[in-house]
Amino acid sequence: MRIDIITVVPELIQSPFEASILKRAIEKGHVEVYTHNLRDYSTNAYKQIDDYQFGGGAGMVMMIEPIDKCISKLKTERNYDEIIYMTPDGETFNQKIANKLSLKENIIILCGHYKGVDQRVRDHFITSEISVGDFVLSGGELAAAIVCDAIIRLIPGVLGNETSALTDSFQDNLLAPPIYTRPADYKGWKVPEILTSGNTPKIEQWREKKAIERTKQRRPDLLE
Repeated sequence: MRIDIITVVPELIQSPFEASILKRAIEKGHVEVYTHNLRDYSTNAYKQIDDYQFGGGAGMVMMIEPIDKCISKLKTERNYDEIIYMTPDGETFNQKIANKLSLKENIIILCGHYKGVDQRVRDHFITSEISVGDFVLSGGELAAAIVCDAIIRLIPGVLGNETSALTDSFQDNLLAPPIYTRPADYKGWKVPEILTSGNTPKIEQWREKKAIERTKQRRPDLLE
């Protein structure tokens, strides 16, 4: 998989890919991630990529021309399965979307900034719009990092144990059950005996039961 991220602040999006699982995924060749500074595609000496909005109003708007130049250049080099715009009014990101995107080969992610992008960008270039929640960030970079992390960890070979991602919360519309590790008894706080019994079928039944209970308690909407 290749992910191209278009941003006004490349320094902000680069750091998540320089550590931990994402770094190892890149080093092992499971994914390629490239950032593109939108100012490199500006049409004037001031590297301007935003302007006042027509009709007046507060806030600057990302201009269509630099975005067009950047996306068009990338599209001459390869075909893209998705061109995603990170925006608060997009579709709320979830595990189902992450699963679908993890199967793609080439993705562009455009990070919004200021008041947003010229609507013509959304009308003519963007194939999907994603939000990470009902709140507004100062830019789409952190949201893009969240989306990338959720996608990349699903790529085969990225996690040490490939079944780990399949048992995460939301994969089957359930929250994950409680988990424990050593010691089995800490200050009198004991691990449920079933988990140390070695009876795998019974353990799986217990986990499913606890997952359903936790989902009913915390996220009953997932069971609807």
